[in-house]
Amino acid sequence: MQLTYFTDYCFRVLIYLAQHPEARTTIDQLQGYFDISRNHLVKVVHWLGKNDYVTTSRGKGGGIALRQDPRQINVGEVLRRAEQRLDLVECMGDACQCRIVEQCGLQGVLRAGLTAFLEVAGRHTLADVAGTGSRPLPRGPEPVADARLHQRK
Repeated sequence: MQLTYFTDYCFRVLIYLAQHPEARTTIDQLQGYFDISRNHLVKVVHWLGKNDYVTTSRGKGGGIALRQDPRQINVGEVLRRAEQRLDLVECMGDACQCRIVEQCGLQGVLRAGLTAFLEVAGRHTLADVAGTGSRPLPRGPEPVADARLHQRK
């Protein structure tokens, strides 16, 4: 499973803001720091504002800031709201055209994995993942090896 760049950038912006609460941040500062397209950041910040995660203001002294305490922003909630689709395969969506769906258990396996993934994400706040809370940064197990590295050539 791979999150969209949009969701990734949402988390980057939120984490940055949580780690820099003392001043309002501008899109230009975020672009310089992350080396991400300004257009992408404008869309991300706009979405974060519409979903009440950040406040934005224009003009001198303007910028972007978190709307609420990072301890109140749930990682799982942001993930669910930012990802447009969590259908890992076609048969998990509304427009399933797969001919073997009734004889296949893949959907159940993937749905269980997705549920576990979202449940773990839902246990953490922005403060947890930004390292600004009282808990240590969550460190998971070692990354799963990419199966493509083990294929025969």
